[in-house]
Amino acid sequence: MSELIIVKPEKCVGCNACVRECPAPEANMTKQLEDGRFITMVNHDKCIGCGECVKKCNHGARDFIDDTDECISEMIKEKIIIMASPAIKTVLPTKWKGVLDWFKKQGCTVFDVSFGADICTWAHLRTIDQDKIGNIVTPQCPAIVKYIETYQPKLLQNLSPIHSPVACSAIYIKKYLRRNNPIALVTPCIASRNEAKDTELFDYNITIKKLLEYFDRNDITIPIDTSEDYEYKFDEPQGQLGSIYSRPGGLRDNLWVHDPEINITNSEGVHKVFREIDMYGRMPESKHPKVFDVLSCEFGCNIGPASGTKQTVFDVMSTMRAIENDAKGRRKSTGIMGRGDDRLFKRFDDELRVADFLRNYKPSMPTPVPSNAQLDPIFKKMGMHTEEDRKYDCHACGYDTCRDMAIAISRGLNTPDNCIVHAKSVLLARHSALNRQNEQLEEITAECLELSDKLKENVAKINENMQNIGESTTATSERAAVVKDLLENVVTFCNDNSTMDADSVSQLTSILETTISAFSALDDNVSRTNESSETINESIKDIIALVGEINEVLVKTDNKELAAAAADPMAQ
Repeated sequence: MSELIIVKPEKCVGCNACVRECPAPEANMTKQLEDGRFITMVNHDKCIGCGECVKKCNHGARDFIDDTDECISEMIKEKIIIMASPAIKTVLPTKWKGVLDWFKKQGCTVFDVSFGADICTWAHLRTIDQDKIGNIVTPQCPAIVKYIETYQPKLLQNLSPIHSPVACSAIYIKKYLRRNNPIALVTPCIASRNEAKDTELFDYNITIKKLLEYFDRNDITIPIDTSEDYEYKFDEPQGQLGSIYSRPGGLRDNLWVHDPEINITNSEGVHKVFREIDMYGRMPESKHPKVFDVLSCEFGCNIGPASGTKQTVFDVMSTMRAIENDAKGRRKSTGIMGRGDDRLFKRFDDELRVADFLRNYKPSMPTPVPSNAQLDPIFKKMGMHTEEDRKYDCHACGYDTCRDMAIAISRGLNTPDNCIVHAKSVLLARHSALNRQNEQLEEITAECLELSDKLKENVAKINENMQNIGESTTATSERAAVVKDLLENVVTFCNDNSTMDADSVSQLTSILETTISAFSALDDNVSRTNESSETINESIKDIIALVGEINEVLVKTDNKELAAAAADPMAQ
């Protein structure tokens, strides 16, 4: 599958708008980056190229690829055949003629796809008249064709075997006009690039949006034409009522001009037509209309995803009414024979073979739908454990239902982390864990404050006893000096008095009593110092014990957190 839609990851914000708007259930792949951002890439094998995601992305993260630059480069080398979609008139109501004139100046020949649309109408009518086809789904929209091939291959038996107007035009150019030059389609359709590759009938898909961007880059000015004349000198015949194919019900209205009794139902718009195609596939054949005329774009090709237009639906429909009136006028004056037969279709009968305009399709193998048993563990990862949970269907992920999201996850196209219910579950689990941690923190704080108070008491005791030790040490030094002096006096006295009389004995006794008193005071200071030291030692032991208790509290808390995390992994 060729790439049509491209993603600019740096601009993707993971809003899921592309998933929400996309009608193809497997076309998007959402993944989470290492930095935590979600981005949605394109699964090119399953993308139908409808371009709805490009239209609805508000962040510039999506764009598309076409062949504008490559084709214009080739114009220098060889003559290109330009097929102009009828929608060019509604997209560029005042410039479409100027654009086609510009191509002619580059040496191109210009062909009207409306003429191919007339061939498409003729081929359908002839196969219906000859009862060669049953109930059909129309094939003019390449996004519809790709959807049926990819997601509803059983409906290929209902998909009209007649080529689209674009392909009918290319076949006419190649087979009947015998032109072998490369062919380029100018269109507002992105998916036509797929049609070019699948049918190999034309070579380039030039989208109007990219063409206008090319003109801007190269300072090419297209003159404005405000006339309401829709005649143009194409190099080959201009189409008639095929010019209204680009509006909703365009093929239907063409068929009804020739056979108003045909049972036709039409549908368009990505949020409607693909659901109704799926519904069509579930219905019995007896309830199918003869023709189911379908287009991917809500207002047909006229406001296609690659139109680059600022036209409103009212502008477009007003232009389409003028185009229809012009086409009817030309058909009435040149296209109807005397008895009411269509002269153009008579020409087709004479010159063309319906068999030349038949197409084969390429079915894909649908991806199997996972069973309920396979989805159950995925739902649990999404935080959905009950049937009520699994019908939350908030659409925030981009899918219509939680089941669709679970299927996408099963197919590797999304991740449970992108589910809002899962995100809420994780947040609630983390909030609960945080509350538990706060409660534990309060308990720890209370215990630590109590232990801190005890530490303060012990430190105060140490400070007090250190002061006592300091005072005692000073007093001890002073008293030791006094004792020393007294003892020296006793020795001196004894040396000076070899014989003792009553006065000498009395004097010595007094000195000795003073010395005993000094020794007693000295002994008291030493005891006081020892007691203070013991108190300090006891306080230090208490401090060591208190530090151990604090460590035990912290370890106990850490173990609780680990146990809680093991019991509740969502709290990680």
